[in-house]
Amino acid sequence: MIERIDVGPRMSKIVKHNGTVYLCGQVGDGETVADQTRDCLARIDALLEKAGSSRDRILQAIVWLADIGDFAEMNAVWDAWVVPENTPARACGQVKLARPNLKVEITVIAAC
Repeated sequence: MIERIDVGPRMSKIVKHNGTVYLCGQVGDGETVADQTRDCLARIDALLEKAGSSRDRILQAIVWLADIGDFAEMNAVWDAWVVPENTPARACGQVKLARPNLKVEITVIAAC
């Protein structure tokens, strides 16, 4: 069974299937990549909770940065947030994001 939560005309914010939670990409508000990362991760926490999961159950994360030069600043926030004994598989790359003010976007897959 597939369960979709917060369904919109373009995408669902959460899709659950077979004990796995898939989140749509999350962005955050703020001027710096650190601010945006903190807000983005708070949004991920809220969606995971809504889906019946949590950050210690994340299986994979994909991080997109508008400028790979922000890698260390983003990682400082990520490292303070991620559960050290349950770090997910992760990829990070530089991409052109959907709006010019965006500095980071993160998507995760987690177990329920």
